[in-house]
Amino acid sequence: MVQGRVLVIAGSDSSGGAGLEADQKVIAAHGCYAMTATTALTAQNTQGVRGIHVVPAEFVAQQIEACVEDVGVDVVKTGMLAAADTIEMVARMVVKHKIPVLVVDPVMVSTSGAQLLPHEAIQQLSQHLLPHTTVLTPNIPEAALLLAQHGRPAIDVCSVADLEAVAREIQALGPKWVLVKGGHRPFKEDLTAAETEAERRIVVDVLVGAGGEVLRVESPYQASSSTHGTGCSLASAIAANLAKGLDTPDAVRSACRYIEAAIRTAPGLGKGHGPLNHFHSTYTLPFSPGYFIEYLLERPDVKDVWKQFMHHPFVMAMGDGTLPLESFKGYIVQDYLYLIHFSRANALAAYKAQNAEDISRASEIIAHIMRELKLHTSYCDTFGISIADVRATEEHQACTAYTRYVLDVGQTSDWLGLQVALAPCLLGYGAVAQMLHGHADTRHEDNAYWAWIQNYVADDYVEAVKLGSDLLEKHILLQSPTRVEELVKIFIHALKMEIGFWEMFPYQ
Repeated sequence: MVQGRVLVIAGSDSSGGAGLEADQKVIAAHGCYAMTATTALTAQNTQGVRGIHVVPAEFVAQQIEACVEDVGVDVVKTGMLAAADTIEMVARMVVKHKIPVLVVDPVMVSTSGAQLLPHEAIQQLSQHLLPHTTVLTPNIPEAALLLAQHGRPAIDVCSVADLEAVAREIQALGPKWVLVKGGHRPFKEDLTAAETEAERRIVVDVLVGAGGEVLRVESPYQASSSTHGTGCSLASAIAANLAKGLDTPDAVRSACRYIEAAIRTAPGLGKGHGPLNHFHSTYTLPFSPGYFIEYLLERPDVKDVWKQFMHHPFVMAMGDGTLPLESFKGYIVQDYLYLIHFSRANALAAYKAQNAEDISRASEIIAHIMRELKLHTSYCDTFGISIADVRATEEHQACTAYTRYVLDVGQTSDWLGLQVALAPCLLGYGAVAQMLHGHADTRHEDNAYWAWIQNYVADDYVEAVKLGSDLLEKHILLQSPTRVEELVKIFIHALKMEIGFWEMFPYQ
């Protein structure tokens, strides 16, 4: 679900760690939709910038217009604007389209030290863009350049109070909020400036607002070379948070925490200043929505067990009609006893459900089980077995083990765990019947078990399988990868129990 629309107007980084490439990763990781207007192409890597190709302002304007007029924009975030005429154009677009929120990362110097914004363009940035800015995010060198452009003396940052003073000075230039990033001036434990690497303990970012608000975000100092694109990424995280509806202090605090973790968990790529880990808090499921069951049955740890279940000699003997009648009769009785517990488990699933829709679907599956029990009664009649005989029959160990495992999962696990424990029976019988129904060796005539096959390919059972499958596909998307692995183990164990059901009686 897209939670906000963010248009990034910035340069491209060929190495993927900064610029538009990093911006889109950050915005995606925050659940928002990213659009881009490219201001410049760069040839760069973690060791430095080798070349810059500026995109004409007129073409950047076309990109902006295309995005605003079609998809729409909740927040604009600017990065490397590259040229004075581009800055003027962006300011006009912000006014023309009444952009509600503007986050400006005043990209002037890269992490490796390359000049990314001509000095003459800094004045245009201050004059045209800062008055429309919601949040400005300079680091300390960029803050010094902005103040120098306006003839204001540089402030020697020796304390948190100095960071706040710098932010106040820049706020007077027009931005509603100013976040001065303190990464270039780490502090000691007492929040005074660290003079040596050994003294560096804390990084403080200071946000000031027009109403006198001040937010100080303290993070542990990290002696890391994985800092490529930190400014781009922080500003994009703020933009995404604002697009999702957070107020500015909360958006900034959350973004600072995101960046701290992104540096801490960085992949360590490149020979210079490496990229961040932009997806440290994003779960990646190993399947596409709607395809969990397909993924499940094709997993190496499931596939062979599923094949053993699907093509078990007991199953194939039902298909070609060679299964000993006494084995089928014993199986039918045990299956009847199993269905009693299967209905109990589904009733427990209904009890554990958290909404009316899931309760309704569980109830529909229970109703199908009741119909299946009636069919089993007719099977028993056909083979001369009375219901009294069925109820007097002791459960086979395989039946007891299977049913109690399912009920134990229902008692000790959550609703989804129980659904997965039930899945091998619900999905498996439908799959077996479909396989036998179309198998070349299956006998349709003079086969005492053909009616059993037809029962599980009938419309009502197919609908029950669809209901159960839909429930799994819907709820599995809300799980973490770790939880998915736990559920797969439940499925495998229950599937092995199903195989044990086939093996209760001789099949030759």
